[in-house]
Amino acid sequence: MRRQYLLPMLQEPNYIVLPESIGWYRDELDHYVDRKAGTWTTFSIHFVIEGSGFVEVEGEVRCLKRGDAFFYFPMHEQKYYSSKEDPWSIRWVHFYGEELNALLSSRGFHWFSLWHIHDVPTLIEAHEQLLWEAETHSFLQLSQLSTLTYAFLTRFMTNAEPWNAEKTPEHNSRIGALLPLMQQRACEPFELSYWAGKAGISSYYFCRLFKQAVHMTPMSFITLCRLQQSKQWLLDHRDMNVKDIAEKAGYPSTSYFNKLFLQQEGMTPTKYRELHSTGVQK
Repeated sequence: MRRQYLLPMLQEPNYIVLPESIGWYRDELDHYVDRKAGTWTTFSIHFVIEGSGFVEVEGEVRCLKRGDAFFYFPMHEQKYYSSKEDPWSIRWVHFYGEELNALLSSRGFHWFSLWHIHDVPTLIEAHEQLLWEAETHSFLQLSQLSTLTYAFLTRFMTNAEPWNAEKTPEHNSRIGALLPLMQQRACEPFELSYWAGKAGISSYYFCRLFKQAVHMTPMSFITLCRLQQSKQWLLDHRDMNVKDIAEKAGYPSTSYFNKLFLQQEGMTPTKYRELHSTGVQK
């Protein structure tokens, strides 16, 4: 089953990004693409929903499955195809924009790369919204079309981690399952070995996978959770002084708590409370 929509390319687009085509191929065992270098002028993202397929990179064949994705810059050779035994269901977008090269390169996306997506349903939702807009209004609502393309691209960039043939997606799901509990218990003393044990992996590997999944270290995540909770206490418990809130949040040193709060919020806890107590929004 093939569902796709093609759009004209504007020569002088006044938008950051626009799609050239959007599509979804399902159970397409004959899906085969072989484009020579210099023949394709758009960026493209493909991500696998079900089944499997192959991408050739500098003579090496990589097998991709659900959650795996590949990203091409313009003018580069492209070769990818579905498995005959287990044909893939794959969604894709070809897009363009004058400032995209610098934007994507600055985020670690280069001329060609393989990725793994943490939250596939979220990316499917963004892709479906873009595909529906193109099918419904074509290019008659360019502003909306650009907004939805940028939303898809942003969700891809924030959900993607470098692909590794030896990756263990089940471990990444374990990290995600732990996040609510870590947030709930953030103000307790943080013990890395405890949380690594909960995930069933070593402390070193836990830190590595955590950063891949959440894009920050475990301690940075705990710090954000503590500061978020302290902001709530500052407003809900005005009888508590900053020292008490700092200790409750897990910081015996009030000065260190103030330093962290200032770095994150751009003001001290006292100033934050004062601004909100007078009705002034930050």
